Amino acid sequence: MRKEVVREGKLDRAAAAEALREFLQTMIRAGGLDLQISLRTSESSRGGEEGAAEVFADLDGPDKEILLARGGEVLKALEHLAFRALRLEPAFHEKIHLDCGGYRALRFEELRMTARVAAERVQASQQPFSLNPMSSRERRIVHLALKEFPGVRTESVGTGEERQVVIHPVKK
Repeated sequence: MRKEVVREGKLDRAAAAEALREFLQTMIRAGGLDLQISLRTSESSRGGEEGAAEVFADLDGPDKEILLARGGEVLKALEHLAFRALRLEPAFHEKIHLDCGGYRALRFEELRMTARVAAERVQASQQPFSLNPMSSRERRIVHLALKEFPGVRTESVGTGEERQVVIHPVKK
């Protein structure tokens, strides 16, 4: 009994949230983890940041360290499996945000701050600056954070796990 979570090219927030809850409950039970799920949906996509998430799930509890070990690898893997279980095309991945005790929200804010500091460095030095390799979602956050930043442009370079964002000065 698989529910369609995308209808007419748009994410059905309620259906996606329910399907995500069912998936996470199944995975938590199968893994024998002591975690609670907190789920919410955004009110509306209008007026929101481009690419903003519409369904938010936060896992928390005594076993959260299992999800957060090694830079949140298990959390990222769980999110990847959720995308597959919900049959989401890559264009809809940004609409679902899976977190654990606010870990990824903090990481994303750190990325925005790092991007701004690096952009200021590029403005001052007029030299390109490469950030460390990161996931496609993290690279997108950097690109969006610097989209309107004056005097710089961004591009992703490299392949696979070595793909990174390079911030370039805009020649005047």
